[in-house]
Amino acid sequence: MADQPDKGLIVVGVDGSDASVAALEWAVQDARRREARILVVTGFDIPWTITVVPTYTESDYGRDAQEMLDRTLKQFRADHVEHDDVEIETRLVQRKPALALTEAARDADLLVVGSHGYGALPGMHLGSVATYCVHHAPCPVLVHRTRES
Repeated sequence: MADQPDKGLIVVGVDGSDASVAALEWAVQDARRREARILVVTGFDIPWTITVVPTYTESDYGRDAQEMLDRTLKQFRADHVEHDDVEIETRLVQRKPALALTEAARDADLLVVGSHGYGALPGMHLGSVATYCVHHAPCPVLVHRTRES
């Protein structure tokens, strides 16, 4: 994606939640207006509990994250055939999602995240990843809220 400096870049965080898919839908529409490209980023972390109960390996966490990302994009593409005019690239990063997103947004015009995803505290008005991004991203951040948020 670095070979197209004249095209804008919108980074979108995806974790498989409905909120992140809605954020991606919004970002694709905005990218179409701006003639920008999309970088979909999924960050995943290896929990410390892997050392306590080593039945799940680091590669298992990576595989699950990649499968979720692939499944989410496949469903998005099936549901939104009109997105073909927008370039969409994906990136899987083994890092805490908030850090993965803010780092990916270094050269972005906009970072788009859902208001909350799969965090440990359901019902929060703004998820921890979204909150971190709002405070630490190197570019403007749009927190996309659905009517149910």
